[in-house]
Amino acid sequence: MGGAVPSRRDFLRKSLLLSVPAVLGYAALPKLAFAATGATPTDAYVPPVRARGSAVLNVRDHGVYGDGDHDDTTAFQAVIDALPATGGTVYVPAGDYVIDPVRKLYLRSKMHLQLADGARLLAKRNDAERAYVLMVYKVSDVEISGGRIVGDRDNHLGTSGEWGHGIMVRGASRVTIRDIHLSKCWGDGISVGGAIVTNQPTVPSQGVVIANVVSTGNRRQGLSIGRSSEVKVYDSEFSYNTGIAPGCGIDIEPDANDLGTTTTVHVENCLIHRNQGNGIQVYKRVKGVTIKRCTIEYNGGYGILTIAPVSGYIAQNRISHNHLMGVMLRSATTSYQVSGNVFRNNHTRMHGVNTTDLPLTSLTGLIGGNNGNGAHIQATTDCVDLRVTTNSYAK
Repeated sequence: MGGAVPSRRDFLRKSLLLSVPAVLGYAALPKLAFAATGATPTDAYVPPVRARGSAVLNVRDHGVYGDGDHDDTTAFQAVIDALPATGGTVYVPAGDYVIDPVRKLYLRSKMHLQLADGARLLAKRNDAERAYVLMVYKVSDVEISGGRIVGDRDNHLGTSGEWGHGIMVRGASRVTIRDIHLSKCWGDGISVGGAIVTNQPTVPSQGVVIANVVSTGNRRQGLSIGRSSEVKVYDSEFSYNTGIAPGCGIDIEPDANDLGTTTTVHVENCLIHRNQGNGIQVYKRVKGVTIKRCTIEYNGGYGILTIAPVSGYIAQNRISHNHLMGVMLRSATTSYQVSGNVFRNNHTRMHGVNTTDLPLTSLTGLIGGNNGNGAHIQATTDCVDLRVTTNSYAK
């Protein structure tokens, strides 16, 4: 599973570099991948700076133990609440901080929760179906960075539920989550969505950025994106998420009881592999999703599955060794373009895993059948306005 966050970006770029066939040449590589060769990337995504005040509070100066033994939830929340109205930074030095996810930590507007290297928020074991270590609810201009969040899936006291998340963002705006490692959550590593209003469309989350994050070994998903708009996901890993369906690396899907939609999601330069279900799932009432320059491999379902979304762009990805098709467009998927991707050895359920780098063939349009190149991308006949231009395939 994923390693320490400071080295994850280098690991990710090395993985992306190795996954691109040599015949494409260096010109086709994401520039971020050149970090593996020691070069300085010129187009690394830089998360936006959120507005906040200058106050800095160190949790260890305010009765928080960080010894892995005491329940630090109450004292930790008191530090957050002690920030002035103008906001500021809550600094968390190295240590193990036991947080009760049933009570959860509520973040405030205009604050930065800054975890040092070696700082871990440990979910206190519980039997709740819904429990979150960090809650970002109807606030704005929030940043979370550094350290780790470790869930309680290894010693959870209950058996039901799928909503024990590391970070829950609901109805919030201008939120950045970066440089953090999340693992072993009872539900998702990160969940982004709307705040429910009875008999009305939910209040969406807006302007959420996720960058240089590792979300691995969670019981449900690495990242769920529900009712929201303008969500950006860069330079991150979503891996080994398994235990309960859907079990995707990334699931872009408004809740079933949500009356709204999800719009404008951009996923770029991410490593999405060895998840129980689909690598990326785009599911109903979703509009405007771009999936670009990602490595999507060894997932237990499709590499990418779309079910009835509108307007999307799947380009320049490396999609390999997935149990089902590389890309499957279904159920009246509308206005999607699939271009410039490299497909290798998908539908391993039928063909088995073959890691030999066979020569690539460039082809335009959908390729019929489940054998050979047809195992990589397919669409059902009810899909509308598909533009499948040149992609490269190896059996």
